[in-house]
Amino acid sequence: MSRVFVTGMGVVSPLGNSVEHVWSGLVAGRSGISRLQRIDTTGLAVTIGGEVQGLDEALFELPAKVAWRRMDRASRFAVSAAKQAIDDAGIDPAELGHRCGVIIGAGLSGLDTLQQQTDILLSRGPDRVSPLTIPLLMPNAAPANVSLTFGIRGPAFTVSAACASSGLAIIQATELLRSGAADVVITGGTESSLTRLGIAAFCRMGAMATKFNDDPQRAIRPFDANRSGLVMSEGAGILVLESERSVARRGVSPHAEILGYGSTSDACHLVRPESSGQGAAHAIRQALATAGVEQSAIASRTYINAHGTGTKANDVAETLALKEAFGAVAQQLRVSSTKSMTGHMIGAAGAVECVACVRTLQTGIIPPTINLETRDPECDLNLVTGAAEPADIHYAINNTFGFGGHNVSLILGRAI
Repeated sequence: MSRVFVTGMGVVSPLGNSVEHVWSGLVAGRSGISRLQRIDTTGLAVTIGGEVQGLDEALFELPAKVAWRRMDRASRFAVSAAKQAIDDAGIDPAELGHRCGVIIGAGLSGLDTLQQQTDILLSRGPDRVSPLTIPLLMPNAAPANVSLTFGIRGPAFTVSAACASSGLAIIQATELLRSGAADVVITGGTESSLTRLGIAAFCRMGAMATKFNDDPQRAIRPFDANRSGLVMSEGAGILVLESERSVARRGVSPHAEILGYGSTSDACHLVRPESSGQGAAHAIRQALATAGVEQSAIASRTYINAHGTGTKANDVAETLALKEAFGAVAQQLRVSSTKSMTGHMIGAAGAVECVACVRTLQTGIIPPTINLETRDPECDLNLVTGAAEPADIHYAINNTFGFGGHNVSLILGRAI
C-alpha cells in the first residue's frame, strides 16, 4: 500500500488563524479561552469559550459560484483553513481532476445557523426564515464549499463521530490514498457550536466547567485533581494528505507521515467513556499494529497528544488506556493536552491536534498542559506541564474519543 504524507496544513482557532500563530501560542502556554462576545450569554451557567476572531469576511478572493454569506460559520472556517493548507502544499486541486478528494469531520456542524434561524422563526415568523437555511446547516456543507471553492472533483463528504470526527476523517482520507483511488485528499475537521443551545445543552449534561466565568484562562484543567469539565471552542484544522507517488512526482518535502490508525467503539454508554479504557486501548494497539511498530521500540521517542478534555471520566479512562496499550513502557511516553489552551473544538479537535503533533515532530518541542496544578493520582502519566519541553521525538500519537463511544488513535512519524 502507498505511504501517505502530510504536505499542507491550515488552522482557524481561538489561538489564531494560521499554523504559526497557533503553534507559537501552544509553545508559549497561552490560553485562547475568554468571555464570549458573539452570543447572548444571559442565564447561561457558562459564559466563556474559545471564539475565533478575525474571520468576519473572506480573507481571499472567492470564485463566483460561492459566497461568504452563503456559508455557515463552520464552512467559513473550513474554507479558510483549506486555503492555508492548499497554499502550504503548493498544489492546485482543480488541476488534479477526480484524483483529489475532500473529507471533513464535523460533530455538530450547522448548529450556529440552526440557532439563528430558529430564533428568527420564533420571533419573526416562518416567512422570514432564510431560504439558504438547509444548504447552510446541512452536515456536508463544509466539504461541499471546499469542493466548490477549490474545484475539487473527487469524493467529497462529511464524517461525523462527535469529538472523534476529524480523526476518523483523516483515517478515511488515508485509506482512500492507500487504495490508489486518489492522489491528494483535503481532510480534517471544522466546528461552530458556540451557541446558546450548544452551551446550555452541554451544561445540562454536567460536562462543562462552570466555576471559571471570572477566570476563563484557568478553566480547562486536564489531569488536574480539581478539574471540573470541558470548555467549548470553535475553529477548523485542515491537512493536505498526499500519496507517496504524488509526493515523488511533485518533488516536495512533506511535513510528516501518517503511519497508522485505529478505530473502535466502546458499546458501553452513549456519552460516557468505558471506565477501564479498554476500547480506547484497543484503538491505540490497532494504530501501533497498522504502523508496524512495537511499543517498547518507540515509547521513549513518542509524544502523546491526549484527548485530555478535563472531564473527570475522560482523563482517568485515557490514562488507563495508554497504560494498557503500552504496558511496562507507558511511563516513557511524553503526554500533554493542548485542549488546556485551545478548549474543546469538538469535530475540529483531532485535526488541530494533528497539526500540533506534526509541529512537535518538526521542531522537537512538546507543548505543555497548562493549569495542571495538583496532579490527580489516578492520572499518573509522564505529563509535560507548565512550559514546553524539548525532546527527541520521532513519533506522535493523537487520541480522540467521542460521544457514542467512538475511539480514534492516529500515529504520525517524521517525514523521512
